[in-house]
Amino acid sequence: MSLLTHYSVKYHFSLLTKILAFAAFYFSRNSSFGIKEMPIMNRMGKIGARFVHRLGVDSAPSASLVDGQNRVVEASLTLIRERAKLKAELVRALGGSIATSCLLGVPLGHNSSFLQGPAFAPPRIREAIWCGSTNSASEKGKELKDPKVLTDVGDVPVQEMRDCGIDDERLMKTISDSVKFVMEEAPLRPLVLGGDHSISYPVVRAVTEYLGGPVDILHFDAHPDIYHAFEGNKYSHASSFARIMEGGHARRLLQVGIRSITKEGRDQGKRFGVEQFEMHSFTKDREFLENLKLGEGVKGVYVSIDCDCLDPAFAPGVSHIEPGGLSFRDVMNILQNLQGDIVAGDVVEFNPQRDTVDGMTAMVAAKLVRELTAKMSK
Repeated sequence: MSLLTHYSVKYHFSLLTKILAFAAFYFSRNSSFGIKEMPIMNRMGKIGARFVHRLGVDSAPSASLVDGQNRVVEASLTLIRERAKLKAELVRALGGSIATSCLLGVPLGHNSSFLQGPAFAPPRIREAIWCGSTNSASEKGKELKDPKVLTDVGDVPVQEMRDCGIDDERLMKTISDSVKFVMEEAPLRPLVLGGDHSISYPVVRAVTEYLGGPVDILHFDAHPDIYHAFEGNKYSHASSFARIMEGGHARRLLQVGIRSITKEGRDQGKRFGVEQFEMHSFTKDREFLENLKLGEGVKGVYVSIDCDCLDPAFAPGVSHIEPGGLSFRDVMNILQNLQGDIVAGDVVEFNPQRDTVDGMTAMVAAKLVRELTAKMSK
C-alpha cells in the first residue's frame, strides 16, 4: 500500500466515524421513526464500510483498522456519556429525586436463534409510550412526563459498530460501559430497551460491577435462557443467564412464566441454584410470587421482562410464540407487590415484525416499561 493510499484510508475511517456518530445521534433524537427507516440506518453503515474497503482497507495495516474501530466505539460511548450527564443535570436541578428511571436502547438482534426483529424494538416502544391513544400515567399515579420519573439517553448504536467489524466481545463491553455511564450520573437508574435477551448479560454485569456486588434477579420469561452456549454461541439470547450466574452477578435468580424448558435448562437451573417457576404449577406458586421480598443483603433487585413471558393472546409480537403463558395482570400483580429496591431492569424480545397491524404488542411492551418505570423511580 502506498503512503497516499494509507492516509486516504485513515481519512475515510475518520469520516465514517463522524457519519456514524451523527446517524446515531439523529436516530436517538428522532425516536418516532418506524421499521421502514431502520434498514436505511443499517444500509448507511454498510455502504460506508464497503466504500472504505474499496479504498484498500483489506490490505491496510491492522493498526489502522483497530484505530478506526476505536474511534467508532469512542464516538458511540461519548454520545451516551454526554446525554447521561445532561439529563442527570436537569433532573438534579429540579431536585427531590432519589431514583429516576433512564431509558437506554440496545437495538441488538443478531444473537437471536430464530428471528432478529427485536433489533427494531426500541424506537417502536418509545413511540408507543408516548402514543396519543393512552396517557402517560402509571396505574398508581406516577407521571412519566415528569423528568424526575423518566428520562432517556437514546440508543447504543449497535448496528453501526457491527458494520465496522466490531465483534461481540467488544460490543458487549460497550453495552456494559454505556450502562455504567448512566449509573455514574445520580439519580439515574438504567431501564434498558431490547433487543434480544442476550443484552441482559452485559447490562447485569455492568450493574453489579458498578455497585460492587451481586443483585437478586426477577426474570419473567417463557424460557430459562440458561443454555451453556446455545448453538455454539456463548452470547446467544438463550445463554444470557448462564453467563450471569457463572460470573457471580446474582445471588438469587427467580424465573417466572417458564413453559418451554429442556433437560439442559433444568440441569443448568439446578447447577446454579435457580428458582424456576413453571406455568404448569403457577396456580400453586401464585401466592408466593405475589408477595416477594428481594434484595436484602445484596445490592438490590434487577428485573428482566421478556415479552414472551406473556401468553400470545396478550403479546403476539414476539419471536418465540409459546401458548399457556402469564396474563398481563399476573405480571403486574407480581411486579407491583414486589418489595425491594429495583436498581435496574430491562424489557426485551418484542419483535415489531411479528406484531399486529395496530401495534398491540408495542403497546403492551410500553405498558411494561411504564409500570417498571413507576416501580423503579422514587
